[in-house]
Amino acid sequence: MPAHPPSQQPPSPGIVPTLQELIGLRALAFGRRQARRGRHGVSGHALSPLRGRGMEYAESREYAIGDDARHIDWRLTARSGRPHTKLFQAERERLTLLVADTAPTLYFGTRTRFKSVQAARVGAIATWAALRDGDRVAALRGSLREAPIPPAGGPRGALRVLDALVRWYTAPPEDDAGLGAALDHAARVLRPGSRLVVLADPASIAAIDPHRWPAFALHHETTVLLLVDPLERDPPKAALPFATADHRVELDLATAAQRQRWRQEFVAPLEAALQALPARGVRVQVVPTDAPSDAWLGAWGRAQASVA
Repeated sequence: MPAHPPSQQPPSPGIVPTLQELIGLRALAFGRRQARRGRHGVSGHALSPLRGRGMEYAESREYAIGDDARHIDWRLTARSGRPHTKLFQAERERLTLLVADTAPTLYFGTRTRFKSVQAARVGAIATWAALRDGDRVAALRGSLREAPIPPAGGPRGALRVLDALVRWYTAPPEDDAGLGAALDHAARVLRPGSRLVVLADPASIAAIDPHRWPAFALHHETTVLLLVDPLERDPPKAALPFATADHRVELDLATAAQRQRWRQEFVAPLEAALQALPARGVRVQVVPTDAPSDAWLGAWGRAQASVA
């Protein structure tokens, strides 16, 4: 007799996310980068070396590797003889908004976990990191029926977002209206000085007008995390078998024409996003399904583009 009835079988690791799994990622977010100390210690919410609308000067501290050189405090640097950088604080408690792409292409994977599960894990780490920084967190997806997860701070706010990520990334939602609809809603929710984190398939980014991104980047700290599977970027050089419940199909990738079609379908959207987004002020990171889910976090707020 099985340990669980068929309807209550535990979810398969890597295929669907679980709330327990996402809660367990808290340690990765809090351990990766602790709050930095200025001359007067840690105080206030959302201290950040990034300047944007809705941000005000808080204090200065010694320069650390990775800080934005544009925010060096030249007067204090000259007086002390050591480089210092300025910290800025949100005028109000900052909002971190997660925008979740729920396109059907995400519910697939050949290494370690599905892209959808990696998206949920990455979103959870971003949520915990926002909580660590004193932000309120909110989340939404492209839906014409489901209301977004409203902004809230503390563990309760984080858990609401994690629960939504589990629901959204367990199976493709039937009412998915696309990433464009989600960004439309995000534009109405965000206020200057917010942080925007977009979890997306490269193909979904390709469907967005590139001219939309500068408006987000001008007023918000905008990061796009691209979910990819290693097979998409490096397919086999011969036949690729696919099995269904009824039959088996082999895709012949030995010919140059077929490999070019594969490249146009999977590689070209990724390369286009890596070129277009940084040029419009958006930070972009590639997160493969077989990479650590927190690999991107060390560059959050710094990196312009990175291919894992």
